[in-house]
Amino acid sequence: MKLSRQFTVFGSAIFCVVIFSLYLMLDRGHLDYPSSPRREGSFPQGQLSMLQEKIDHLERLLAENNEIISNIRDSVINLSESVEDGPKSSQGNFSQGAGSHLPSQLSLSVHPADCMFASQSGSHNSDVQMLDVYSLLSFDNPDGGVWKQGFDIEYGSKEWDTEPLQIFVVPHSHNDPGWLKTFNDYFRDKTQYIFNNMVLKLGEDSRRKFMWSEISYLSKWWDIIDNQKKDAVKSLIENGQFEIVTGGWVMPDEATAHYFALIDQLIEGHQWLENNLGVKPRSGWAIDPFGHSPTMAYLLKRAGFSHMLIQRVHYAIKKHFALQKSLEFFWRQNWDLGSGTDILCHMMPFYSYDIPHTCGPDPKICCQFDFKRLPGGRLGCPWGFPAETIHAENVQSRAWMLLDQYRKKSKLFRSKVLLAPLGDDFRYCEYTEWDLQFKNYQRLFDYMNSQPQFNVMIQFGTLSDYFDALDKAAANQKEKSQSMFPILSGDFFTYADRDDHYWSGYFTSRPFYKRMDRIMESHLRAAEILYYVALRRAEKYKINKFLSSSHYKSLTEARRNLGLFQHHDAITGTAKDWVVVDYGIRLFHSLIVLEKIIGSSAFLLILKDKHLYDSYSSDTFLDMDSKQKSQDSLPQKNIISLSAEPRYLVIYNPLEQDRTSVVSVYVSSPTVQVFSASGQPIEVQVSAVWDGKNAISGTAYEVSFLAHVPPLGMKVYKILESTSSNSHLANYVFYNGKVEDTGIFNIKNKLYAEESITLENSFIALWFAQSGLMEKMMTKEDGKHHEVNVQFSWYGTTNKPDKSGAYLFLPDGDAKPYVYKLLPLVRVTHGRIYSEVTCFFEHITHRVRLYHIQGIEGQSVEVSNIVDIRKEYNHEIAMRISSDIKNQNRFYTDLNGYQIQPRMTMKKLPLQANVYPMTTMAYIQDAEWRLTLLSAQSLGVSSLKSGQIEVIMDRRLMQDDNRGLGQGVYDNKITANLFRILLEKRSAVNMEEEKHPVSYPSLLSHMTSSFMNHPLFTMTKKFSPPLELLGEFSPLLSSLPCDIHLVNLRTVQSKGGSVYSDEAALILHRKGFDCRFSSKNTGLLCPTTQGKMLVQKLFNKFTVESLTPSSLSLMHSPPDAQNISEITLSPMEISTFRIRLR
Repeated sequence: MKLSRQFTVFGSAIFCVVIFSLYLMLDRGHLDYPSSPRREGSFPQGQLSMLQEKIDHLERLLAENNEIISNIRDSVINLSESVEDGPKSSQGNFSQGAGSHLPSQLSLSVHPADCMFASQSGSHNSDVQMLDVYSLLSFDNPDGGVWKQGFDIEYGSKEWDTEPLQIFVVPHSHNDPGWLKTFNDYFRDKTQYIFNNMVLKLGEDSRRKFMWSEISYLSKWWDIIDNQKKDAVKSLIENGQFEIVTGGWVMPDEATAHYFALIDQLIEGHQWLENNLGVKPRSGWAIDPFGHSPTMAYLLKRAGFSHMLIQRVHYAIKKHFALQKSLEFFWRQNWDLGSGTDILCHMMPFYSYDIPHTCGPDPKICCQFDFKRLPGGRLGCPWGFPAETIHAENVQSRAWMLLDQYRKKSKLFRSKVLLAPLGDDFRYCEYTEWDLQFKNYQRLFDYMNSQPQFNVMIQFGTLSDYFDALDKAAANQKEKSQSMFPILSGDFFTYADRDDHYWSGYFTSRPFYKRMDRIMESHLRAAEILYYVALRRAEKYKINKFLSSSHYKSLTEARRNLGLFQHHDAITGTAKDWVVVDYGIRLFHSLIVLEKIIGSSAFLLILKDKHLYDSYSSDTFLDMDSKQKSQDSLPQKNIISLSAEPRYLVIYNPLEQDRTSVVSVYVSSPTVQVFSASGQPIEVQVSAVWDGKNAISGTAYEVSFLAHVPPLGMKVYKILESTSSNSHLANYVFYNGKVEDTGIFNIKNKLYAEESITLENSFIALWFAQSGLMEKMMTKEDGKHHEVNVQFSWYGTTNKPDKSGAYLFLPDGDAKPYVYKLLPLVRVTHGRIYSEVTCFFEHITHRVRLYHIQGIEGQSVEVSNIVDIRKEYNHEIAMRISSDIKNQNRFYTDLNGYQIQPRMTMKKLPLQANVYPMTTMAYIQDAEWRLTLLSAQSLGVSSLKSGQIEVIMDRRLMQDDNRGLGQGVYDNKITANLFRILLEKRSAVNMEEEKHPVSYPSLLSHMTSSFMNHPLFTMTKKFSPPLELLGEFSPLLSSLPCDIHLVNLRTVQSKGGSVYSDEAALILHRKGFDCRFSSKNTGLLCPTTQGKMLVQKLFNKFTVESLTPSSLSLMHSPPDAQNISEITLSPMEISTFRIRLR
């Protein structure tokens, strides 16, 4: 009885909410109309048309209402079932299967339990918190003697009497997949010989060891060698002489790479290793990325690694850690409440990973033990003391000299096990080097090991040999006392290798390709998901043309091209010009191929009669609505030619959330109608297409409308040439210039703005200066006015000998304001679907847009900048947002699109040290408000004064910065940058918590970021004869919970072959989010469910044959891996499952 009463109350409550929201919707209209009295051009004449619209609107809403009522009925039934099954933890929540068609005004509430995580989170149990280390250090740079950036190290002669020093000398070769040469050129000139000589030289002596990390090179070599060599490699791996470390496609950058791509290149490498060598790497090796992210530590841990090594860390931090003996530590995530994310990390103590900086603190001595530098060779020692061949006469003195360095280095660590890497870039290329290094070192080892008074055991080893010995030593110590290693949380940006040389330039360098990378990621993800789903359909209907297509081969190539671009000299923008072009061409070709895969998979899935697929040639499949002409140009929209015969628009939503978004296409006529698949007319805005600043195109018009698309699904719309009352022309006002009226659009010219220029929708009002730059924002929820001021500025480079380059940012002081002599032309657009202000400066076309829609995209301000600094000389251009938020010196940036890292702007550091990487967002906040800048590309960001967020958008630098590249950055392109500005009211904030080392975006912020990074795909085709398409394709039963993101659904390669299997990797991420924001009308149509999802309630029209947990990169399965019926994810967790659909 009690239960049914609860249901009655529950049902009635929702019914009231629905009726109330109906009233509100009727009152406001589904598309909110600006109410500004200063608007030029009026809306439909008189009250009658408004009344007519409201009546039409009511009819639509009543239909939606019926749908809501039936959804509620289903919900109540589902809820009663779940209560009968026993108390599941979802009381008061919509079950899955509900919520997919709810209209935008009905926001679903977040379950209170899901808010706990952000409020209690943070690893308060770390011994070392990097934010504290930054506060503690003075960052002075005294001369440390032979170890310039360190200190003198001393030891007592009897320290190893009871326990000898155990040394592993680890030969390695660092091979950049592109830097000064292209990937293919390096392979041809260097890398293939390293592998060939390795097989030969390791085979000569079983004591020799070698290791490798970049699978991109290994796979290229594997494809050209015979079986005899392959077998030799396998046996070297089996007997422990050759080790694969990390095993990703590349050694990726950790500042500008997005976690989607970091995971993808890891899977690509690990899958290749499994299929070709049967090897599972277990130690991470990252000696060259320019700073290190805890995201990488987390991904390695999830992939099954227990140890990792890093090298490029700020010299002052290295010195501090060396003094504390904390160069080896358990790296724990900032957000981790337990110790589940701990991974043992070794930080190399000295300046570089080359031989002079790895045997000990004195490079002039270590250099003498790099036997490639023997007199007579091309390489010498810059310290003036040459290397010497080891022979019977000098072995004693040389052994003592080297052991002294090893002992000093070991004093910086807590155990008596020592790692001594032996390698450098593209080393061990000539077979002579193999002999010189291995034979000379073996003589030294034999001598040292034969002298009891040395108390040393020394040998060649691999990274895992070292870590195994370290684990053993740590276990022995643990028996006696507490753990040997401290626990650390935080990150290692921004890196400086000497003086004030901070590597914050590369956060922005070559921004054109940083944006292209993000577009490539969204295309690859969309193609992966559509391809796997289409493959299952093609198997079911035996569509041979699809099954036998080259799609999987092309998909693999695209994965590898994206993977290659994550390399720490690629996405970073730090390679030679022609190498950048090589990466660009690879990305560009893969983009074209991915669009084909998306078009062909989408076509198969949306066809009513699947068997018709075989009868169509591949060039008639769906086409994208825009095309990029070359690797270095911006995409252009295709013009759809209209007639009375309708054209199909197929719109694909790559997100796991039901979505209402604006779609804009270019068409050949201003008289246009858009219908839903069922024939309902859709309201559209027709806008002018501009050729340059102020000429209207006579051949193209932009049509914008609201598309409502199911999660991971498609919706079909029809578009044709026809006059319609649902079509609304945009109005234009120009300031500071004159534009000819062509007669179609209502255009007004004004000499200058007498009053402020304004835009508004139902959430936000914006005010602009005469220059067209935003000055003020009002949040409609509370009517509060905020200063949100957008300006541009220039940085120059210092007049000291060392200047900014591809890596380094060395500015000549604070930024100078962007000055313009004449007010720029300003174009104000007012429309039914969106309104915008565009201003045309010499170097920037700056556009600010508001969408007149309820839901996600109406609540933030879209900012687009087209930047062109190709005529500049040693200049960097920045966009600065100034506000009245009192954030003091604290701000927040994301790491890899995965987590938020709090930052502190420090006066004791130079300006360039206060610039940090932003992959997807940065924000500032005070007790009442949070201002977020969301970004669709990686760039450098700072908050140099309270209330400011500044992002560096492009840089043109005429000189090398002496880090080996040998050139400046002057291959600038016309570059598009896309952002959103989101202002959110905070509630119930305890300012003490602001000091926590952890922070989270709101759900709205997460969603806004997802919408921006995963836009809808609009496809079109002219079919003759007309084809029967489904009205929509909806592969999921409903939206996934709001906080769960489907990272990928990646078809797995078949064992031993290069073709697909019937299995895919389903990768899910449960996002951590902060609930303390107003959640009214956020338009989030998804519940949160404490990370639980029923497997059988996920898919629609597909059966899940099996779903088993796996490690992140598919290397390991848990010992008890079996089919699961419920997925449970903790906040922040990224997990991979092997899934089979049919």
